[in-house]
Amino acid sequence: MDMKAIFKKAVLACMMLAGACAQGFAQWRADRMSLKADWQMNAPLLTDFADKISGWGMNYELTYLISPRWEAGVFAAFHTNHRYVERQTLNLSPTEALTTDQQRSAFQVPFGVTGAFNLSVNKYCRPYVGVKAGAMFARNTTYYASRGLYDKGWGFYVSPEVGLKVYPTGKHWGIHLAGYYSYATNRTQTLTVGIDGQSNAGFRLGVIF
Repeated sequence: MDMKAIFKKAVLACMMLAGACAQGFAQWRADRMSLKADWQMNAPLLTDFADKISGWGMNYELTYLISPRWEAGVFAAFHTNHRYVERQTLNLSPTEALTTDQQRSAFQVPFGVTGAFNLSVNKYCRPYVGVKAGAMFARNTTYYASRGLYDKGWGFYVSPEVGLKVYPTGKHWGIHLAGYYSYATNRTQTLTVGIDGQSNAGFRLGVIF
């Protein structure tokens, strides 16, 4: 399926959730709010810029339980992936060449709205499916010799996920586990390597307050 169509559907779903939340604002209850703080493992896909899986990331979500099944809110995350490239000669132009090794670093900061549907309303264990949509800032840097060259940009971001919320005591606090795929439309270029769209897959492990 076309990624733009997926993104449009994700944004529409989040807008519908936000609308439902607004309708229920008069019945707002503080005990339906929850904060998730996750450590994140991330693996870039379909790119050779910075393709090593890493755990240099975090994810934060502030959500409201609209009904026993539906949850909506906002999120922000960050992640860095790296790759070392051994010494080689790069042809920069018909008259320029550079011989060097490289340390590449890809930094991503997505943020926006999130929504989820609980597949169970059991107070101890709640599997769910969800989606995040919004914007992403990316800064990709190539370090070589004693210099560094970077490019940064903005793009649209969408990320479906499946997860599990476990409440050991049946109370408000718990453990959060999720697997996700994400796609962003960011474009960057450093030296001879460019990125046109960024895809990632990974998982999150954290706590719920």
